[in-house]
Amino acid sequence: MSANPSVPLAEILETSDILADRQQRRERHAIALQAIVPEEAILSTVEQLRPYESDGLTAMKATPLLVVLPDTIDQIQAIMRWAKSNEVPVVARGAGTGLSGGALPHEDGIILGLAKFNKILELNEELGFARVQPGVRNLAISDAARPHGLYYAPDPSSQIACTIGGNVAENSGGVHCLKYGLTVHNVLSATVVTIDGDIMTFGCDGHDNEGYDLLALLTGSEGMLAVTVEVKVKLLPVPPVAKLVVAAFDSVEAAGDAVGEVIAAGIIPAGLELMDKPAIIAAEAFAKCGYPTDAAALLLCELDGLAEEVDAQVAGVSEVFSRCSVTSLHVAESEEERLLLWKGRKSAFPAVGRLAPDYYCIDGTIPRKQLSYVLQRMDEMSAEYELPIANVFHAGDGNLHPLIMFDAGKPGELHRTEELGSRILQLCVEVGGTVTGEHGVGVEKINEMCVQFDENTLTQFHSVKAAFDPEGLLNPGKAVPTLQRCAEFGAMHVHHGELPFPELERF
Repeated sequence: MSANPSVPLAEILETSDILADRQQRRERHAIALQAIVPEEAILSTVEQLRPYESDGLTAMKATPLLVVLPDTIDQIQAIMRWAKSNEVPVVARGAGTGLSGGALPHEDGIILGLAKFNKILELNEELGFARVQPGVRNLAISDAARPHGLYYAPDPSSQIACTIGGNVAENSGGVHCLKYGLTVHNVLSATVVTIDGDIMTFGCDGHDNEGYDLLALLTGSEGMLAVTVEVKVKLLPVPPVAKLVVAAFDSVEAAGDAVGEVIAAGIIPAGLELMDKPAIIAAEAFAKCGYPTDAAALLLCELDGLAEEVDAQVAGVSEVFSRCSVTSLHVAESEEERLLLWKGRKSAFPAVGRLAPDYYCIDGTIPRKQLSYVLQRMDEMSAEYELPIANVFHAGDGNLHPLIMFDAGKPGELHRTEELGSRILQLCVEVGGTVTGEHGVGVEKINEMCVQFDENTLTQFHSVKAAFDPEGLLNPGKAVPTLQRCAEFGAMHVHHGELPFPELERF
């Protein structure tokens, strides 16, 4: 093979030296790790490493030096001690379904794959908990608990595949998080391995525990503080009755206003989801669930509990929707129909994938009061960038999931899409919200963290990281930006400590 004449020889030789050095380190680390795990538990070839290059945020990719697949806690402890003594970065990974680049590999580090930790260790019907390994799928917990009349409440759309360890790392939610809370509200304790190879357990079986709430600190820490090796989750009784109300509106703004009116009426649904017209059409074509495709927006409002309570709430939300100019109202007539209607919502992300070659999912949270305003601004931004947006989100708690449709094959379109996504996240902060609701920050939103937090707050974040991981070896470069990065992004102190748009009401 002849060299490309347009590339200087010195650059070719430098690249060759870098690749040779990288390969030597890969081989050296593989030999060292064979003293801890079997040789077949170490992945090192290009073909073996490629599936680990990204998580669900496939626009960002990197190749790790190695992937290590332990199957005992002792092995994880030994790997962590080896990594610290050799200053090798470690990125823990579950199913890889994350959407913020949280499991993006470090090119000089290893992936610690936890797929083999997939056992439910204990299911206690009387006390209402399950002890599980981090590789257990979210849905598998409810499947195991259902014969006992119990279930695990947080239900991300990816629950058929995502793992509980990843849910803890990202503080995942789901369609029922409005009433039952996020992962942090449904985990009783977590056992972790630190970068020093020590085992620690955060949390307890009671409602509160002494000292700092390190369990809440761990939940949502995106693998930057420790590696979770066991989780005790809360199991709830399956509600005796669940009914789903589907309300259609002739504008997204009207549907957004209806969300606030439901909560203001003192009704807390189990789930309250909003879909706009592009999402409705895509989901209906995909799932054939009976959505009215002529509607501009749909609200899926689920009420659960005792029969009399649910009937009263169905009547209450129906009355609220009627006041908010609902164009049609339907209550699922059977459990089969209820599940089918939810199938459409939970299939919305892949369904929208049929409308364009690519789409980019945003995750931000706003005060419910600002739903109409933010939806209007996003519509204006969509027109400005000439990029269509489908909206599917947890409207009850203001967690937005705009899906920006684009074609990565067109020069510059991915860049414009990412720029639009950044502006949407900054809009969320401007109205009193946050840059994430359940997907985490990862590498995707690290610049927007500079908009949300000031220098003092970011410094404290780094202090917490240093207390657990002084060398910065656990999932480095994620979630919390450096002050230098923020200065380069040009967002530090842009609001001089004042909330932007002070005329907007917040609650």
